[in-house]
Amino acid sequence: MKLLCISNGHGEDVIALRILTPLRQLCPEVSLSVLPIAGAGNSYRSANLPVIGPARSLPSGGFLNRDPQQLARDLQGGLLGLTRSQLAAIKTWAKTGDAILAVGDVVPLLFAYLSGLPYAFVGTAKSEYWLRDEQGKLPATNLWNPLEGWSGSVYLPWERWLMSRDRCRAVFVRDALTAKQLEHLGVRAKYAGNPMMDGLSPTGTLSAQPMPADALTIALLPGSRPPEAYDNFARMLATLPGLIAAFGDRPLTLLAAIAPSLSLHKLQAYLSDWQFIPGAYPAYTRQTATIVLISDAYNDCLDQAEIAIATAGTAAEQFVGLGKPVITLPGKGPQFTPAFATVQAKMLGPSVQMIDDLEQVGMAIAQIMRDPDRLRMIDQNGKQRMGESGAGDRIAQQLTQALLID
Repeated sequence: MKLLCISNGHGEDVIALRILTPLRQLCPEVSLSVLPIAGAGNSYRSANLPVIGPARSLPSGGFLNRDPQQLARDLQGGLLGLTRSQLAAIKTWAKTGDAILAVGDVVPLLFAYLSGLPYAFVGTAKSEYWLRDEQGKLPATNLWNPLEGWSGSVYLPWERWLMSRDRCRAVFVRDALTAKQLEHLGVRAKYAGNPMMDGLSPTGTLSAQPMPADALTIALLPGSRPPEAYDNFARMLATLPGLIAAFGDRPLTLLAAIAPSLSLHKLQAYLSDWQFIPGAYPAYTRQTATIVLISDAYNDCLDQAEIAIATAGTAAEQFVGLGKPVITLPGKGPQFTPAFATVQAKMLGPSVQMIDDLEQVGMAIAQIMRDPDRLRMIDQNGKQRMGESGAGDRIAQQLTQALLID
């Protein structure tokens, strides 16, 4: 059995690996290949999975967000030629392959359909929480479409058509509400958990770093795409005066989760007027705040922090899934635009508070952290919307029945 996995973005590549890794253990006889259609696919290459076609990053980084300027940059960067080459690679592979696993949104789903082979779909990008919660429909935002939800689902009719073909053997979505709505519309969708919540166990690495006692610990999640992430980091630092004022003499520990794609040297330049503190990680202090730059203990940052300031997609969702509150700061993009942040806030509900005025972040965090009832509600909401760990194993098990053993 030969299986090709198609995904469209770094986050989607990581999610796919959380399914493919247990799948290889369940079915060692399966020959796996991959095609990352947005980005270089470094996660796949690190896992020694063969890439069957061209893969490279375009100017938008895969974050078009319905922005004509981003689309124009990608077109100038060779999007059409890259897409043609990728489709040709899929067609060539399909001559001897057996099945496709599409992970992400409608683009890999369409590519899987065009292969002519049986396929399965893991929908990571959309949730019915964009449009409704358990009590009913939410007010329209009019940011993307004045007729939000016009077709009865966040998944549009052509997406549901692709998910309803006979060759589509399984559809996995990111939450139970989405599965229920799709089933109501005739799509045999399943909810087996959200693979985003897999692999987040802390390692204890940060125990070697001295931290102020009794501090409020805040995660900084600036994203992974330069140069946007550097601007995000600078805006997070601009919230510090308000934070210090809101908490008075209480120490603040800021754990900055730095992606490998970012330069520590560039981030340290923003801290030139802070006092350096020797330790296991680069750390700096100013008044009552201490910031630690952490590039190899992401899980520990999420585990130790009580609240996060985020300009990221997956990282913010994972933090919410741990039952914790997030403050988001919409920026210029191309990823974390006001439109993206608004949709994310609707999808994650009361766990997320979106703030445009950086001076208000400190007071907002103080209000959240001093409200135990709100914190309990946020804990329950986040775990309900994001699910428990182990989804990759469950999806892999169901794939062996729905797709691989045919």
